[in-house]
Amino acid sequence: MFTTTVSPRFGDVDGLGHINNTVIAIWFEQARNPLFRIFSPDLEIRHETWPLIMAHTDFDFVGELFFRADVEIRTTISHIGTKSFTLYHEAWQEGRLCVKGHAVIVYYDFMKKETVPIPPDKRKQLEELLEPAV
Repeated sequence: MFTTTVSPRFGDVDGLGHINNTVIAIWFEQARNPLFRIFSPDLEIRHETWPLIMAHTDFDFVGELFFRADVEIRTTISHIGTKSFTLYHEAWQEGRLCVKGHAVIVYYDFMKKETVPIPPDKRKQLEELLEPAV
């Protein structure tokens, strides 16, 4: 599991005093960076070499998030397929689970514009982080 701590910004707050629902996608995206390093250690994003593309995201709000405290994003791998893997994210604030969700990432050849199998060495690294119960 990877954890990322996010400090809410004043601009993240909506008219009801909660963290706006659109912010969660950005925070979950930020929390994926450690997993992206498996595929690109320096996080160099170049069309010719970046191997990942997003296929799906979802999240469920199970509690409110507020400006007053940091948020811990917990990220793990819940499924590994032949050409894709699924991440599971949780956002925790003050000891409470507030948001949970998934992201499906596909191993992709941007030059050929097609999905390709995850290489064995990368798959092995992903398998070490697999927690299928989530």
